[in-house]
Amino acid sequence: MAHTIRDKDRLVARVRRLKGQLEGIERALEAEKPCGEILRQLASVRGAMGGLTAEVMEGHLLEHVVEAETEAERRQGGAALIDIIRTYMK
Repeated sequence: MAHTIRDKDRLVARVRRLKGQLEGIERALEAEKPCGEILRQLASVRGAMGGLTAEVMEGHLLEHVVEAETEAERRQGGAALIDIIRTYMK
């Protein structure tokens, strides 16, 4: 079973919290809150997104590289992670 399926409930809960944080930013903008407050909320969302990304990347690395059953699967998992990191870093 893939790590994203096994950890689905926990990952979905994190996404829902992120969605709530983004909605909070929207409400703050609509309410014309001070920019400092909005920036703090943006920083929180960025941190939460980074944490979620790191968790899914770690799961991929463990399942598809470290614990891969064959060398071909390990290479494929590593190559996929390299592509993902390149996209993430743009």
